Amino acid sequence: MPEQKLDKKSCAFDYAVIRIVPRVERSEFINAGVIVFARSLRFLDAKLSLDIDRLRALHPSIDTAEVEEHLALIPKICAGTKDAGPIGELPQHERWHWLVAPRSTIIQTSAVHSGMTDDPQAELEQLMRTLVL
Repeated sequence: MPEQKLDKKSCAFDYAVIRIVPRVERSEFINAGVIVFARSLRFLDAKLSLDIDRLRALHPSIDTAEVEEHLALIPKICAGTKDAGPIGELPQHERWHWLVAPRSTIIQTSAVHSGMTDDPQAELEQLMRTLVL
């Protein structure tokens, strides 16, 4: 197999899918967003899209407003805004690691996947279209 030639502007990036696991004991989930991190470009961002009907199909009595409130913190943590709390004050790579750390809560992330890109924002949009929407 021929070696893949990379554009000089290409860089490594990592991503994880944001999952809503309404009943952790059942391990059922819906994809609700994507986080992309490209360290060399100092890029960390997330896009969200929560399908309330699909979520209610898994857990009819779930408090969707609370889930949406907690989800809304993820882009703020990525951006490092003051309203992201103490996690938002961490360096960018530490915020990434905090966001993708394994947890047993309603909001979880997939395993981290890697790739090469010259446009992490475009990758984020493409991953959203492919994996969430």
